[in-house]
This record gives sequence, C-alpha cells and structure tokens, in this order.
Amino acid sequence: MAVSESPDAPSIHRQSSNAADGAPALDVHAHAMPLPLLERLAARGLADVSAVSQGIVRLDPRVSGVGPGAPLPLAKSQYDVRVRLTEMDEVGATIHAVSLPPFLFCTTSDDESFATGIVTEGNDELAQYVAQAPDRLLGLGYVPLGWPGVADEARRVLDDLGLAGIAIGSQGGGKDLDDPVNDDLWALLSERGTFTFLHPSGMPAGPRLKDFWMPQLVGYPMETAIAVARLTFGRVLERFPFHLCLAHGAGCVPSLRGRMDMGWNRKDVARTTAVPPSEFVDRLYYDTAVFNSMMLARIVEDVGADHVMLGTDHPFELGDFTPPANGGRPMPGRRRQAGDPLGQRGRTSRAERPRRRPSSAARPPFPARINMAGADERRGYGNGVTGVNDFIRAAEDDPRGGR
Repeated sequence: MAVSESPDAPSIHRQSSNAADGAPALDVHAHAMPLPLLERLAARGLADVSAVSQGIVRLDPRVSGVGPGAPLPLAKSQYDVRVRLTEMDEVGATIHAVSLPPFLFCTTSDDESFATGIVTEGNDELAQYVAQAPDRLLGLGYVPLGWPGVADEARRVLDDLGLAGIAIGSQGGGKDLDDPVNDDLWALLSERGTFTFLHPSGMPAGPRLKDFWMPQLVGYPMETAIAVARLTFGRVLERFPFHLCLAHGAGCVPSLRGRMDMGWNRKDVARTTAVPPSEFVDRLYYDTAVFNSMMLARIVEDVGADHVMLGTDHPFELGDFTPPANGGRPMPGRRRQAGDPLGQRGRTSRAERPRRRPSSAARPPFPARINMAGADERRGYGNGVTGVNDFIRAAEDDPRGGR
C-alpha cells in the first residue's frame, strides 16, 4: 500500500512488507513526540531540546509529571516518520496507532489553561505527524481528563482533526477517572463506539518507587489497576460501555480479578454494580506488551484471544522488541505448528478456550475508524484481532479509513 503525503511533508512512499504478504498487523500501542511541539515548548522554557541528537529531551515537570531535569528517551522515530516506517517494516507492522506518551499529558498540572492548551497543541502536531503516512499511521488524540470540556476536545480530535480514536491517561486535573467531570467524555465515547486506549499517566506510592526504574516497572502496572478499579466500582463501565484497550496487558488488573470479585461479594460498599467486576473486565481489550508468554496465555484464557490486541510500546526502551503475534498471525518467518495455531507458544486457539458468558450490556456501535467489526454475535463482543485486520483491509480501499 502506498503512503501518501501531507502538503507540507516530504514525499514518503513505503510498501509494508507485511501488507505485501497478505498478513497485515496493527500495533495499537505506539508513541510519538513531534519535534515542532517540543520546539514550541522549548521556546516557552518548558523543554530542553539541546540533546535531541543524542536521543534525549527534558521537560518541565508541569508537562511531564516527572522530576525536573529528568532525561526522557527520544528515539528518532518519535519525530521522523521515515525512520518509523523502516522500524515498522523490520518487525512486520503494517499500521501503528500512534499516541502521545504520558510525558506530554500534563497529568499533574493544577492549571486548567496550561494543561488543556498543551494537550490541544499536542493533538494538532500528532495529526500533522500521522498525516505524513495516512495509510500506515493512525492517530489517537489525547484528551485532558479532569477538566471541564474534556468531551469537547474529543469531538475536535475526531471530527476536526480526523484522528482514529482517543487516548486517555489514568488520572488528570487532580481527579480520578470516575469523577463526574469526565462523564460527558464517557458518554461521547460510548455513543460513538470510539476506540480508546488507556495508558498510565501517574503512579502511586511516590518516593517509595524512586529507585531502580520502578516508576515504570512497578508504578505503571499498579496505576492501571487503580484506574480500571475506579472505572469499574465507580460504575463508569456499567453506565457508559465503550471500547477500551489497556496498555501493558492491563498491568496488575489480570491478577486482581478474583480479589475484586471477592470484595464485590463480601463488602456492601464495593457492591456498586449489578454484576461482578470481572464481567466488566472481560469486556475490555488488552495489548500484548507483557513480556511473558505465560502471562499472555493467562490473559487470553481469561478474556479470549479476540480481546487481545498487538501492542509494543514502540519505540521506547521498555517496549516489546519481539512482538508475540502479528494481529493474531505468526510473525514473519514463523510457521504455524500443530498445537501452536497462532505461531507462538503459550497462546490458546479460540476453539480451545472455555466459552464465556454473553455480555449483559448492550453493545455500542463498533468504531468507524479503528474498526472492531467481525463481532461474534452470539457473545456480543467485537473481535479485537481479526476485527482490526478487517479495518486494515478496508483502509486499503480507502486510505482514510472512513474518516
């Protein structure tokens, strides 16, 4: 598939090696930090871009949420589309769903104008970035959680910028995800069936995680679990069912399923929903960036392969350099073998999985942009793997993907 260009972008024409062999793969967890955004932040004294050539950027803590002067990794593909396409081809990725990293979310800022202004600029630049390769890159625009008008930015991202979906953090504006200020956003995402990607944007425990790179290694998985628990016990997922995919295989969520259900059964204060928490957790989508085949196999066993989506955290140093599957297909050079239908050890085929109960919630329309079509009508779930590939096939006919 040829890659078209934006009016101000250099000409980029790159055929995906994976598309050519008929096995397209969409990576839902990939990041970009467009250089024009970083340069504008630098002009305001909010960024130090002097070491960009060495792969480092430093951001004001009000932007990044991390300590002052902390060196943040800036791979060249974060701002150079040509480099990204080369790296995608090397691992057989047909399409990246690209979002800003949490360092640009302004999660900890207590200034509404400051936070929402930078988020708006970030979405504008993300749109310009993905427009340089519109049939290889999709944009997931971030929205400023915790502030009034968060749904308005989501509408602008989807309708005016034409991005494919929405990215959210795990908190924002000093508020958790179940705070009523975010209700208009959840209602919009539910009504439209918008694909939404949750990436942790903070961490609990503060100073206890300051050593050994623990904020990312331990803090992020914990933070994701807190966010999902708030969405569940706070009745967001019950009131506003929407297509939510969780970064890093949902962090600690899979190991807490039983404990949350136990609390729902035994503690009145935790019995906030009509069905146990695991019923809602089963409806979510999980990326594959868990770095352990047994853990991935367990997620597949719990929620089904159709709710597991390829995600690598490209191009960060803690990303998955050897993705376990290409959209449910073997990686290039790997062959399906008896007992290994997906070309990877530890994963189960759909026929081998125990059947789960049907969803009790009405299924919202599937997203028009990241199309999770191919739904199993018996269960009322979208097929997260083959459905994404359905989107890719449609995109080959219409590079804008219905945007």
